[in-house]
Amino acid sequence: MAGNTVTRAQLTEAVYQEVGLSRNESAELVESVIGEISRALERGEIVKISSFGSFAVRQKGQRIGRNPKTGQEVPISPRRVLVFRASHALKNQINSSLTEPAPATGSRGRSRTRSAAASRATSA
Repeated sequence: MAGNTVTRAQLTEAVYQEVGLSRNESAELVESVIGEISRALERGEIVKISSFGSFAVRQKGQRIGRNPKTGQEVPISPRRVLVFRASHALKNQINSSLTEPAPATGSRGRSRTRSAAASRATSA
């Protein structure tokens, strides 16, 4: 992972550069879009952005969890969680930089193309 994060300020700057609105208008536009997406999700609506993906709120029921340190059972309250599902177009765009798959390796870093018999013959 690159470790970079895209911020609201960077989105605002991108709108400013690409669309040509003033910086204030660009900031208002970004805030408006984020606000509308947030309000739709609060209402329980699914937000679909073509060629990007969809956001939805899922209801999770109450369940029993376990404290990993003590092993004691703890009730976990019901809650709503945000889920994102990327579109096929976005997945393809992300994976398009991968021109050729990496060779599959075993647990010892050897290529799996060698047969087990050939491995035993060379190690004997």
